[in-house]
Amino acid sequence: MVLRSIAGRFLQAIPVFLAISVLVFFISHLGGGDAVTNALAGILPQDALDAIRREYGLDQPVHVQYLRWLQHLFAGDWGLSLSLRVPVYDVLGKAFANTLLLTVAAVLVCLVAGVLVGVVAGLKRGSVIDGLTMLVIQLGHNVPVFWSGLVLIWVFAVRLDWLPASGMYDLRGDEDLADLLRHLVLPAFSAAIVSMLILAQLVRSSVIEIVGSDYIRTYCSQGFARATLLRRHLGRNLLSPVVNITGLQIGYLLGGVIFVENVFAWPGIGTHLYNAAAGKDYPMTQAGVMLITGCYLAVNLATDVILDLLNPRLRA
Repeated sequence: MVLRSIAGRFLQAIPVFLAISVLVFFISHLGGGDAVTNALAGILPQDALDAIRREYGLDQPVHVQYLRWLQHLFAGDWGLSLSLRVPVYDVLGKAFANTLLLTVAAVLVCLVAGVLVGVVAGLKRGSVIDGLTMLVIQLGHNVPVFWSGLVLIWVFAVRLDWLPASGMYDLRGDEDLADLLRHLVLPAFSAAIVSMLILAQLVRSSVIEIVGSDYIRTYCSQGFARATLLRRHLGRNLLSPVVNITGLQIGYLLGGVIFVENVFAWPGIGTHLYNAAAGKDYPMTQAGVMLITGCYLAVNLATDVILDLLNPRLRA
């Protein structure tokens, strides 16, 4: 039953990926012309442009170009960056590792802080702590990621001078682990703030529901200690909703870190995508968007698989 469910979800992800690839490819052609013409028009004579277009297959019908591009995409041949003059795969490979590091750090912050705040607020329902928590959650939902990043820079880097404001390492440092962690704190918190608040709100609602459930009240009426019951049942019942919302928020974090990377000058995919879009570097833009799309679908698939494994009805 579980393997059948996993296979079904995987097959559902394939048409979604293909549909997004069609949108990404054809949207890049809406401006007219092609990458070679837009980049080299006025620099090379027309016969040289036509020769380059024939070499890259840009003189073919657009559907033929799409199929060729998709084939190269799966083969790892993502083309040559028009602005950097290097293979796109080499650039995005290193940048993706940096983005993945920032995303993992943001997920850890989201999980630890979100679950802790949500549990405390749920157990203290109606208290001052709960009221302040809900106020912060409601206000935080409307805070743009880049604005929270600028606020963190102004407070902790400019006013307090506790943490660096940009980059991944100090220019004059040894690029050690301590230096990396110092540069990672602010962008990780900036990327995680909104997701952390959403998770905290969900956990709070789940804790309130669990505490007020019939079986908890029944056990308490029979003399069982409430604290012992919560320790035994709270984590188990929170696992599924936490996994579910975390999987959804990882996709949001992958999109959010793109803005965070530009605010903190973090050398990840977001920085390269911004520069590629500004410089009309179509191979870089297309490959970067598809890489993020693949990661988003993979995370959602993994989340669904974990939820299926946690569901006892599917294991029967």
